[in-house]
Amino acid sequence: MLKMKILRVITSMNPKSGGPCQGIRNSIPHINKLGIVNEVVCMDNQSVRYDTNDNFIIHKIGKGKTSYQYQPLLYNWLINNALNYDCVIVQGLWQYHNLAVYNAIKFLKRKNVKVPKVVIMPHGMLDPYFQKASDRKWKALRNEIVWRFLEKKCINQAEALFFTCQEELNLASTTFKGYNPKKTMNVGYGIQAPPENNFEFKKAFEQKCSTIQGKKYWLFLSRIHEKKGVDLLIKAYDIICQQNSSLPELVIAGPTDSHYAQEMIALTTHNPKIHFSGMLQGDAKWGAFYGCEIYLLPSYQENFGIAIVEAMACKKPVLISKNINIWKEIEDGDGGWILNELNINSIKEQLLNISFIDNEVIITRGENANNVYKNEFDVENCADVFVNALKTL
Repeated sequence: MLKMKILRVITSMNPKSGGPCQGIRNSIPHINKLGIVNEVVCMDNQSVRYDTNDNFIIHKIGKGKTSYQYQPLLYNWLINNALNYDCVIVQGLWQYHNLAVYNAIKFLKRKNVKVPKVVIMPHGMLDPYFQKASDRKWKALRNEIVWRFLEKKCINQAEALFFTCQEELNLASTTFKGYNPKKTMNVGYGIQAPPENNFEFKKAFEQKCSTIQGKKYWLFLSRIHEKKGVDLLIKAYDIICQQNSSLPELVIAGPTDSHYAQEMIALTTHNPKIHFSGMLQGDAKWGAFYGCEIYLLPSYQENFGIAIVEAMACKKPVLISKNINIWKEIEDGDGGWILNELNINSIKEQLLNISFIDNEVIITRGENANNVYKNEFDVENCADVFVNALKTL
């Protein structure tokens, strides 16, 4: 019996590009075990090297032009190679790779050949937040135009839309007129179990963040971006530092080469309890998770939040906003604290409350968080759901 062969199409597989490429890396090993062969085509340059151990084929077509990532070589590659696959999965929206798949499949259909099924995973990019946020007026207008002329037909012609959680699926139908996909499915989204904690992780993390040695700390680990609420977190933490001198330190982990990240660093120069570690990967990342008291992500919008679930898998409770689409699962499992409102005062009040909680309660919440991970976000369970969904198409 021939194995099913699927092609993932994504703008970039560079780990710095965010969650979707990490989601691919998390899921492929387990999907392979279920008889599915995975390959990826992306618009990275051949010279780009990832600091990852990928055991699947990645085809690099070359970087596209403008923020839309227009790269005609992708269309040509798909025309020549798409028929080698049973299914093409588009990861993410609003960039050329989605239109390239649509046009290539449309062209191949005219040849009266059996074309692969097309599935689109929006990864939260149909969330109404992106059309309503006050700082995104021009981008929202651009999305509206792209939706009317391009994205709508891609979505409505695809065999199915796969969503990573129920909240994402529900919100997607509220954003644009003319949204009428053939099929929508919540296939879940999982992470691999973290490696067992060991001293090397602690050592690797402290090499990246030497100022934290021997200190208790809270952890923010994500892109340092306006959307993540980093400025609110820093300002709230600053205030409670003045009210509770024994407060755990605050570690902010993420790439620091952006203008916004540099602004955040400048915002903290007066407070020695706030530490920027830079981007953490591998042992250093796991060391940061295992060593922290709690994990923090007061984001304005997050579809899933892989780092949140990684923290939970390390038995750490999480403090997140209600703007993160997996908040309900975490609240139901008592795996942390949910911010109903996202502002400096609400973060301050919640952090202040946490600072006075007994350590035993923190540990219990961490155990609860781990149970939520096992029940809802374990990658092996999600791989089963994903493959069964593919087989229904």
